[in-house]
Amino acid sequence: MTQIATLRPEGSQITLAPHNIEAEQALLGAILVNNDVFDKVSSLVGPEHFYDPVHGRIFAAAARRIEKTALASPVTLKPFLADDPGLAELGGPAYLVQLANSAIAVHAARDYAQMIHDLALRRALIELGHEVASKAGKVDIASDPREQIVEAEQRLYGLAEQGQSETGFQSFLRAVTDAVKVANAAWQREGGLAGTSTGLTDVDRKLGGLHRSDLLILAGRPSMGKTALATNIAFNIARSWRRGQRPDGTEGTVEGGVVGFFSLEMSAEQLAARILSEASEVSSEQIRRGDMTEAEFRRFIDAAKALESCPLFIDDTPALPISQVAARARRLKRTHGLDVLFVDYLQLLRGASRAENRVNEISEITQGLKAIAKELEIPVIALSQLSRQVENREDKRPQLSDLRESGSIEQDADVVMFVFREEYYKEREKPGEHDHEAMGKWREEMEKVAGRAELVIGKQRHGPIGTVDLAFEGRFTRFSNLVRPWQAGADGEGFR
Repeated sequence: MTQIATLRPEGSQITLAPHNIEAEQALLGAILVNNDVFDKVSSLVGPEHFYDPVHGRIFAAAARRIEKTALASPVTLKPFLADDPGLAELGGPAYLVQLANSAIAVHAARDYAQMIHDLALRRALIELGHEVASKAGKVDIASDPREQIVEAEQRLYGLAEQGQSETGFQSFLRAVTDAVKVANAAWQREGGLAGTSTGLTDVDRKLGGLHRSDLLILAGRPSMGKTALATNIAFNIARSWRRGQRPDGTEGTVEGGVVGFFSLEMSAEQLAARILSEASEVSSEQIRRGDMTEAEFRRFIDAAKALESCPLFIDDTPALPISQVAARARRLKRTHGLDVLFVDYLQLLRGASRAENRVNEISEITQGLKAIAKELEIPVIALSQLSRQVENREDKRPQLSDLRESGSIEQDADVVMFVFREEYYKEREKPGEHDHEAMGKWREEMEKVAGRAELVIGKQRHGPIGTVDLAFEGRFTRFSNLVRPWQAGADGEGFR
């Protein structure tokens, strides 16, 4: 029978603390009689889940013995608990025998463990509630209520994640079944994509779309167009979002996706202006200056109205710690759904703790981003700066070794991509007007690279590396599919 105890935290009313002593005794007895029970319940309960501290110490002692492949029984545990004052109050070593006599059947052990776990969770919720109320009641200049909310959210999510027993080893049959489901979804989907489409045909062909649980790094030197490409992809995904019934019968996203965008460098208004520039085909510079014709302004307003319901959520809070990025992403998924997450850019994030140096901090950030991708089962696209050593080479195409501040970026990422526009560098090689020969040669070279960009895939765990050619329209900060000469006269839907 579930028993109720009373707790009276300072300054509060009596609070009921649910627990079940008989369930704890029955589970401990089952472990002492048959140590195999421990393996069935160890993923659900630990010493901290037992309400009676003596029961927690008995469980811990038994766990230490069993983990050393030694027998844990009333007789073998007696020497280790002989001096325990709490056990002495319950009858001493004879209490261990009493526990063994109250043992339940092996098949019922997991149900009892789940009950003990759930009751401990309820007690933790009660305790957290008191802590939140206590902190909120203390008006302190150094205590920001918004930080308290984030801290409470993290604690709550941590409690929700406890007891997720379906982790660890799984049978190959289950893994194969999951792989077949993914392959079947890709086969049935138009274009053969297993992941979310970026809206860029050649990029999708190379990557197979954006895959769940993947961390993708999009890197480049300043002015290469990292943010522009990220916003283009984010907009393409959000614009094509459609909800419906999935092949497994559940309701959810069937096309495109709900997008979260952490913009740590640009404001939400600036980012929205970029997206509207692309959608309305009015240059960013004109929008910024207000230098638009009536037709252009009308086009701009029409684009804004058309995108009002676009599921693209922007957070432009600067210098966020990685823990808050995780908390806010969880909140967005819980309230509106979340299919893809963008971070612009990772060097502007902060570690959860004060790392000894920047390299360790970046390592903590990339590991945190990968953890978010796996935990929320979404692709995470993080933008990254490159070191200046790129500028010292004759060929300025980026390489993996150019990733700034930490090799962990390359190590933790599933995909590493670099944006490269030769046009940017060629523009800065313009000769003087008096040198006609050099000017003619420069113009020929500019014609070859003007309006073109390269997406260099330097690492991909699940596919090939290589280069994808894209078109770039600087006026609208827009990347698009590149029309090749042999496609120019065709109805190349998806290649424009």
